[in-house]
Amino acid sequence: MSSLPYSQSCENNKAAIAAILQDSFSQSSHVLEIGSGSGQHAVHFAKLLPHLTWQTSDQLEYHAGINAWLAESPSANLRKPVELDVLQPWPIYQLAQLSIDAIFTANTLHIMSKEMVIQFFSGVGRHLNANGQLCIYGPFNYQGQYSSESNRNFDCWLANRNPQSAIRDFEWIMQLAEAQGLSLIADFSMPANNRLLHFEKQC
Repeated sequence: MSSLPYSQSCENNKAAIAAILQDSFSQSSHVLEIGSGSGQHAVHFAKLLPHLTWQTSDQLEYHAGINAWLAESPSANLRKPVELDVLQPWPIYQLAQLSIDAIFTANTLHIMSKEMVIQFFSGVGRHLNANGQLCIYGPFNYQGQYSSESNRNFDCWLANRNPQSAIRDFEWIMQLAEAQGLSLIADFSMPANNRLLHFEKQC
């Protein structure tokens, strides 16, 4: 296992996220994970949610690590990654094999630039089926305020690493979601001052 890419945060949060996805995606069939990263979430969730086809995706540089995890811990319902950059057209020819009724992403929106976040929601609006589910995990600010001192410190770290990255405001996320026909179903409090936002596409 030591040769596989590893994220401690994925290890720490996977059980709490899975507990919510088991309910939020209970009626879903095909999930597109955007930004699969190390691949740890995919292999964990696919086993716990065998009724789903779990489609991984990320930029090409992460595919080797994701494929290594899929080889180490295969599941019949787990799919190899497709190349997906939110600033580019989504791989509709590959995704056309699926009827995407759920999308999941974790710890991505604060890494993306603002333009990437805008394009993420635009892509969700184009590719998620009507009545489909969207679950987003990560930290958010509310009314322009940090929810904890640790999030404030994390945001400073993000800015030093990449000035285009930042913890996003919940209210802005809501505007982008609503513009794509997404309604907030639940806003879950998660460990380590994170949230899980569950949306449903109405049209």
